[in-house]
Amino acid sequence: MNTGLLLLRLLIGGLLFAHGAQKAFGAFGGMGVAGTAPLFETWGLRPGAAMVKLAAAAELTAAALLITGLATPLGAAIAAGTLIVAGSVNATNGLWAVKGGFELPLLYAGTAACLAFTGPGDYSLDRAIGLSDDIGVATGVSAVVLAVVASGVVISRARANLAKAAPTAAAGGAH
Repeated sequence: MNTGLLLLRLLIGGLLFAHGAQKAFGAFGGMGVAGTAPLFETWGLRPGAAMVKLAAAAELTAAALLITGLATPLGAAIAAGTLIVAGSVNATNGLWAVKGGFELPLLYAGTAACLAFTGPGDYSLDRAIGLSDDIGVATGVSAVVLAVVASGVVISRARANLAKAAPTAAAGGAH
């Protein structure tokens, strides 16, 4: 079990690291802050550059916490919350990725949430400093609630931004 948890943490943490590095630095074929900001703006995540930096910082932080197994429930909450927001931009496309849906962000968020319930396992900094002994259902639920509430705030703000822009766009098109 401990080896499986380590491999799972390394997998999701490594992928989150790459996603954050794409946004922050343009690494791994990413567009960097300047290239990603206009896309975030179209999703209502404004101001675009600041929101890209926030998303990148969240992904890089979650990756570091999950890879090392330090403060694992917090890392899981950050990862899940960030991926809930990412999935929300494709929610109207349905679940399946083949149709542009939110399947992949859901998988990442769900996997991170599971780690909030299981803890990092023995091969972790949490175990080394005695933090993983108290992980249980209450800790997992708290992490998931944190992720849902934090992502809900960001998603609500993005939708409000889009709603404000819609009348302006309609008026601009009527001229």
